[in-house]
Amino acid sequence: MSAGLSGAALALVLTAPAHGAPQPAPDAAAPFASHGAGWQLTETGTDARFRGLAAVDRGTAWAAGSKGTVLRTTDGGRSWRNVSPPGAGELELRDVEAFDARRAVVLAIGEGEASRVLRTDDGGATWTESFRNTDPRAFYDCITFFDQRHGLAMSDPVDGKYRILSTRDGGRSWAVLPDAGMPAALPGEAGFAASGQCLVSSGPRDGWLATGGGATARVLHSRDRGLNWTVADSTIPAGDPARGVFGLAFRDRTHGIAVGGDYRKDQSSPQAAAVTGDGGRRWSAASAPPPAYRSGVAWLPHSSSAALAVGPTGTDLTTDGGRTWRTVDTGSYDTVDCTRDGACWASGEKGRIARLGRR
Repeated sequence: MSAGLSGAALALVLTAPAHGAPQPAPDAAAPFASHGAGWQLTETGTDARFRGLAAVDRGTAWAAGSKGTVLRTTDGGRSWRNVSPPGAGELELRDVEAFDARRAVVLAIGEGEASRVLRTDDGGATWTESFRNTDPRAFYDCITFFDQRHGLAMSDPVDGKYRILSTRDGGRSWAVLPDAGMPAALPGEAGFAASGQCLVSSGPRDGWLATGGGATARVLHSRDRGLNWTVADSTIPAGDPARGVFGLAFRDRTHGIAVGGDYRKDQSSPQAAAVTGDGGRRWSAASAPPPAYRSGVAWLPHSSSAALAVGPTGTDLTTDGGRTWRTVDTGSYDTVDCTRDGACWASGEKGRIARLGRR
């Protein structure tokens, strides 16, 4: 079998004309085999590492990264505007959630006051800091939104439990939720701020939290916007601070994919993907997983079976709901996101932001 996207899966992404589709950069990744489709690198003008990515539609996407960098495109990646918050050069921005071309929320990670949330309502022309962590024990990793008003952010365990922030006004204000409904964390367990996908949601109330570092890599599930959580073991190996579940994607309340492994370059990552069909109560190992560590994953638009996983050594495609994967690209990316109107974007190190398109 070729390493390209299947004709059916490719059609799901590429049926509509691209909105200002960019021309491939000189070092663009190789096409996805005979179908003539692949990641088209765009010119970003920066060497920041973009672990945060929010794809809004075929024309609009936001990326958040190192050195406090935020980029935005409204023309399908032909051009990117630097809309970084003023004075944010010391911040590590690891997640961004965007509602449209003007409204977005970004998360800065780190211990103590390095963890912050900022929001813009005017396309990044101005930013407002809506949360600054004052607890030196907390370290925030990821954010997610159920809709344009309700969202969550998660911190590594404090006093033995993951700490959850909640917003009801689109990220303009945040409050720490009570932890009575949060299971105890395992010794050494934490989240990975690697792709903005350690905390994800689907529908108006369901959220999932990915873990690693402990004896077992686990996935926690809330059905009530973060008040109460259940927990299940994944099949992705853990037992080391560098191993566990790094990214989650749910196409609805029941069907999900987890990816991860060991992020160290000299370590192998067997069983780097798992799937669930019951909302995360049980996880099954992929029978043919990606060949290496993967940090980001996204379902292809309007598909019940196709998804992409990305990591520093490549991109993999599944067309059977996450049970088997094949490598379709060897470029380095940290995260991936797809939109309802048929666009997929990926971003990563050295200013790399790409969009899936025809050659």
